[in-house]
Amino acid sequence: MHDLTGFQRDLLYVIAGADQPSGQNVKEEVEQYYSSEINHGRLYPNLDTLVNKELVEKGQLDRRTNYYAITEDGRQRIDERREWEEKYVEF
Repeated sequence: MHDLTGFQRDLLYVIAGADQPSGQNVKEEVEQYYSSEINHGRLYPNLDTLVNKELVEKGQLDRRTNYYAITEDGRQRIDERREWEEKYVEF
């Protein structure tokens, strides 16, 4: 996760918690968290970065709508991050 921005990490978490969300679904979830509008010019290049790093796969729902799904590597990176966080943050 050290090679991702905080925004990319948030996108990864949203995708991991949903069942093949569309880009629009991801956008809506992140906008709720950030309490501000996320423009397409910020969202889609960051989603593409996650795809290029093979943390997320991108598929097509129809001719206009793509979906995103967490890969096994993406899931593993989340697990590793959570283990690292637990070393420093006690709940």
